[in-house]
Amino acid sequence: LQPLAWLTMALSVETESHIYRALRTASGAAAHLVALGFTIFVAVLARPGSSLFSWHPALMSLAFSFLMTEALLVFSPESSLLRSLSRKGRARCHWVLQLVALLCALLGLGLVILHKEQLGKAHLATWHGRAGLIAVLWAGLQCSGGVALLYPKLLPRWPLAKLKLYHATSGLVGYLLGSASLLLGMCSLWFTATVTGGVWYLAVLCPVITSLVIMSQVSNAYLYRKRIQP
Repeated sequence: LQPLAWLTMALSVETESHIYRALRTASGAAAHLVALGFTIFVAVLARPGSSLFSWHPALMSLAFSFLMTEALLVFSPESSLLRSLSRKGRARCHWVLQLVALLCALLGLGLVILHKEQLGKAHLATWHGRAGLIAVLWAGLQCSGGVALLYPKLLPRWPLAKLKLYHATSGLVGYLLGSASLLLGMCSLWFTATVTGGVWYLAVLCPVITSLVIMSQVSNAYLYRKRIQP
């Protein structure tokens, strides 16, 4: 009976592993679609170019919802759209996406500051504004920290494995800050005056879903990398 029990256990573990990978693949696909759909939804709502302010929500959703989500999912073993690329190639795509996201966020921040100046409104008067500023500054620091991974000789006393761990952890915190800023933005007068009812709740779910997926995928990608590295 022992060989039969061992075989049953092995099949059970293999089945659970397949189910686990399938669920992770499905959740990653959902994150891709939700991030893209939310960004398009906000862009259609804001109509970029219709006013100076209209660029702010469009650029911020592009930066924190779509580009950063894609930049982090690049390293996912199950959900990356660039799995055919080498580790070095995916790393290059990651920092390019992050850099473009930072530029979009800085431009979005600059335009809303200019908009408030024209209207004579106070800056950082809401939790959305404060969270957004912190998220943009964090993204800037995160990109600066990424330079140390591109050129590890800049910090010779720091093991590369530790730098990668700190960078991944800090990046996850920055992503969550960006998601929090998006959530608070959906409580603003501009958004709630346009989006109401069930559509508002669906919109709020978008950054929540992508944040949960990203937290899971980032931790799994790090553990996967540790398993395959000697």
